[in-house]
Amino acid sequence: MAHLSSTQISLANHAGVGPSPHTHPASKASSMLLLHKSLPLLRRVLTPRRPPSKSFALPSPRPRSLTRAAAAAMGSVAGDAVRLSYPSARRDDSVVDTYHGAQIPDPYRWLEDPDSEETKEFVEKQADLAESVLAGCGDREGLRREVTRLFDHPRHGAPFRRGDKYFHFLNSGLQAQSVLYVQDGLDAEAQVLLDPNTLSKDGTVALSTYSISEDGKYFAYGLSESGSDWVTIRVMHIADRQPTSDKLSWVKFSSISWTHDGKGFFYGRYPAPGVGLDAGTETNINLNHQIYYHVMGSDQSEDILCWKDPENPKHIFGASVTEDGKYIILGTYDGCDPVNKLYYCEISSLPEGIEGFKETKQMLPFVKLIDNFDAQYQVVANDGDEFTFVTNKNAPKNKLVRVNIKKPEVWTDVISEHERDVLESVDAVNGNQLVVCYMSDVKHTLQIRDLITGNLLHQLPLEIGSVSEVSCRREDKEVFIGFTSFLSPGITYRCNLTSTIPEMKVFREISVPGFDRTCFEVKQIFVPSKDGTKIPMFIMSKKDIELDGSHPTLLYGYGGFNISITPSFSVSRLVLCKNMGSIVCIANIRGGGEYGEEWHKAGALAKKQNCFDDFIACAEQLISAGYTSNKKICIEGGSNGGLLVAACINQRPDLFGCALAHVGVMDMLRFHKFTVGHAWTTDYGCSDKEDEFGWLIKYSPLHNVRRPWEQSFGDNSQYPATMLLTADHDDRVVPLHSLKLLATLQYVLCTSTEDSPQTNPIIGRIDRKSGHGPGRPTKKLIDEAADRYSFMAKMLGTTWTE
Repeated sequence: MAHLSSTQISLANHAGVGPSPHTHPASKASSMLLLHKSLPLLRRVLTPRRPPSKSFALPSPRPRSLTRAAAAAMGSVAGDAVRLSYPSARRDDSVVDTYHGAQIPDPYRWLEDPDSEETKEFVEKQADLAESVLAGCGDREGLRREVTRLFDHPRHGAPFRRGDKYFHFLNSGLQAQSVLYVQDGLDAEAQVLLDPNTLSKDGTVALSTYSISEDGKYFAYGLSESGSDWVTIRVMHIADRQPTSDKLSWVKFSSISWTHDGKGFFYGRYPAPGVGLDAGTETNINLNHQIYYHVMGSDQSEDILCWKDPENPKHIFGASVTEDGKYIILGTYDGCDPVNKLYYCEISSLPEGIEGFKETKQMLPFVKLIDNFDAQYQVVANDGDEFTFVTNKNAPKNKLVRVNIKKPEVWTDVISEHERDVLESVDAVNGNQLVVCYMSDVKHTLQIRDLITGNLLHQLPLEIGSVSEVSCRREDKEVFIGFTSFLSPGITYRCNLTSTIPEMKVFREISVPGFDRTCFEVKQIFVPSKDGTKIPMFIMSKKDIELDGSHPTLLYGYGGFNISITPSFSVSRLVLCKNMGSIVCIANIRGGGEYGEEWHKAGALAKKQNCFDDFIACAEQLISAGYTSNKKICIEGGSNGGLLVAACINQRPDLFGCALAHVGVMDMLRFHKFTVGHAWTTDYGCSDKEDEFGWLIKYSPLHNVRRPWEQSFGDNSQYPATMLLTADHDDRVVPLHSLKLLATLQYVLCTSTEDSPQTNPIIGRIDRKSGHGPGRPTKKLIDEAADRYSFMAKMLGTTWTE
């Protein structure tokens, strides 16, 4: 079974060109074993995350033409110290909520309705304003041209085998979506199995999940439109590429897992949310997830309901078949914490098989192995009733354990928790061997160990960087390993495990035209935070730069949901270093998973402020060390990282010259009321509870916008130039978060006072036919990179050099 990055598991993305190891699901093994991974599919899919790894964040808006008069009326950008003319937005001061005795106004509540004409008018006016500002960013076309040039190179994913065939993904360069190929052998001619580019004219239909039946006969695949989390599953015959009649709708947060007889597969869905809905634009809360079994050739209405839990409507489930085909594993998740319940059902114990439950209308008789949310359990392998799991039970850095599920009283440690390093993933291969990936100070190492004893057999050679994928199954004699780093676009290694010493050979290597890695360098430093905790930070720049405080600097962070930001390649950030003399920094702040669950919990719930303190400390270190100055720093983050950026400009508006906040969670008092926001309360808390309201109100971006010139920052102080980015089909972190904050920033800082010192622009980039990030076409990726980084360049006074 392939080890996949979180974005690979959750939703289809583009080739690995981003700042962390999330790549296109090129390596995705076709039958995803849900609880097998180091970070389970459901928990990772649910997180409010702009994939931290992407080299290009949110897609671009459709082109707009403005008259000269309209453009002139909107003013000019920050460097000219001329105030923009912001569109007016109605404030409804009658909307006031009471939280535990506190009166909290919400004057832009009307922006929560995406379908109202008033909201649509607000979006149009803000899009026009943003375009007028971006039109004045002189490096926009240069960036677009150079990013396009460097992005135009073939990108392969690691191959994986099903039946007697091999499969892999390939993007030839500028294709909107990567293409899935099939071949009879690794040296045989590759033929197209599915080309998502043929499914829409603009490339906005994307492959989000898929699975190949055990015999290699059927290919089931899920498609999403315009970046929405909603998925439609279809099936085709692999031999002749002909579609079957099967079509499954309203699928969300789901893998596809075939039974080994090839008769059907398990998937997860919600009840249909309504008639005539534009899937992806709705904000309704997602409740009552259910697991179904689909029998090939039947209508979805006849699918067999295998599990539901109406008493816990917020729970989300995942069902998968073990690699030996004998068991169905059911995982239950209550939010995004790395914890889950785990039930099992032995298929041979069902007298009439799974199809027999179609008539009885009963759910499958799952046995409860783990019936609490104390820890996380992920299946690695099983020999009959003997199961091997990765768990964080009494092991915040994870360990490997074994148990007989029919005699669950005794659990045995196979690989004990490491004193310092995090056990990232474990994959069974070559019978009784394991490919084990550890993370040590945010860098990956690989080992071959014995499945039975856990003993170390071999340390695999690997340079400093990230393992982006491990493609293998237990029956395989070899493993394919994807690797990336800040200066390595991507390498797929082929490791033969039949020899005495495993042979690691380069199978494919991605080459970027015109990129010379010897011109750049990467350092890792450790920055003391406010409380003395050492925060790792990577710094990428041209070689031998002078530390004179003059360099434009991009500082990126995420800090949440146990997600680690490890080294990976980014075309757009390479262009910043190469053509703009910028320094690019990745801060591995608390809240992530870089040092295990304790590191995560140190930046969650009541300790969320640590995330902001860590990020601010990293910015201050870059200034004190002579890399840059406060006017030359741009901070960037997406989703939970968008919250990070917005909170930091509220708390330290004097420290940054520019801010880019993608699809952020901005209203911390109401996020749990929309789509899957309720799952994030495990990291944030919930305003319905008095003590947790006390945490949230202190940092919620929407509720902490203050005029810095009225605080302790000085009479002429102001917010940095700020771009909020969102998209109309983002049904993970719905657009209302960014829209409400945008209206609030513009009102408090700009339109509510005469002669405001706020001359730095506050704009919103609102994309169409796009979602939270996954599945974005290549052109949208490039356009968005050109927009946000040309805005940064203009605001920081950066000059372009060829």
